[in-house]
Order: sequence, then structure tokens, then C-alpha cells
Amino acid sequence: MAKLAENIIKAAVKLPQKDRVRVVEQLLNTLEPEAEQDVDAAWAAEIERRSREIKEGTVRLLPWKAVRSRARKRARGKD
Repeated sequence: MAKLAENIIKAAVKLPQKDRVRVVEQLLNTLEPEAEQDVDAAWAAEIERRSREIKEGTVRLLPWKAVRSRARKRARGKD
């Protein structure tokens, strides 16, 4: 590892957790910004689709208690 990178890492690990998270996020954003934009666009499209289905009444919404109950049954293998 290059000396500069080692110095940066040594300094970064001394930062408070909040600042370390910020450093990591910013570094990750420099690696594949196009891929992240694709993911963001896909999520935006999915949110739009789901919102439209709710507004149009083409999907059946379930109360949280019902969803939680089903999830617990599945986790216990009773589905």
C-alpha cells in the first residue's frame, strides 16, 4: 500500500464514527457512480410503480399486524 494511503487510513480510523462513515460513503461514491445512479433510477421507478398501483387500487394493502404475523409464521416454517 502506498505511504499516502497508509497515512490517510491511520488518520481516518482516529475519527469519530460519524466522520468515518462519511469518509467511507464519499470514497465509495467515487468508485462506481454510474452503477449507483442506475440503482437509484431503478428504485425511483419501482416506487413510482407501487405508488401508482396503490392509487389505482390494483393492489391489496395489508395492515402491518398481518404482515408481521405472516413473516413470523414463515420464519417458523409454518407457511
